[in-house]
Amino acid sequence: MTFDSKPVVIDGRGHLIGRLASIVAKELLSGQKVVVVRCEQLNISGSLVRNKTKYMQFLHKKHLTNPKKGPIHFRAPSRIFWRMVRGMLPHKTFRGQQALGRLSAYEGIPAPWDKKKRVVVPQALKVIRLAPGRRFCCIGDLATQVGWKHQELVEKLEGKRIIASKNFYALKKEAQAADKKLLSDKAGELAQVNQVLASFGY
Repeated sequence: MTFDSKPVVIDGRGHLIGRLASIVAKELLSGQKVVVVRCEQLNISGSLVRNKTKYMQFLHKKHLTNPKKGPIHFRAPSRIFWRMVRGMLPHKTFRGQQALGRLSAYEGIPAPWDKKKRVVVPQALKVIRLAPGRRFCCIGDLATQVGWKHQELVEKLEGKRIIASKNFYALKKEAQAADKKLLSDKAGELAQVNQVLASFGY
């Protein structure tokens, strides 16, 4: 990834959460704005049972006298990813706070990011970085196991978005085909006019 003033929209589907978080953290510190969508489809190595056990141990950590003072246990996949990136930034300094402010994470692909070009990070893809046969699970499934209640809603909205995207793409292809046919027809008419003019010696 190279530095750009425009936000980079990363499709989280199929990425390992830790490796993606480390790359995103470096980009944030360099001044790049990053948007990560479909956080519920991020992957984490290890089985679902193992990761749930580890997360439940994390949920037992709390302030001795006032739990509201922390640590805060996020359940949503986007907030789990956000907290992981925060742990890789010097977030208690001004520079770290500015970097963290350049990060946005979402479940699904909400507007306006559904109309933007999305990229992947090859260095963080599960199929490249995780050895064949190793167990893994989705962050969305893990979050549902520990208290996140919106997985079905996100899947429903994603289904509607995919249908709308396919319809938009079909209409776009039809418009492109119509424009191409119009140009070819105009070129044919122009060729006929040139032949007529050539017969009259023009």
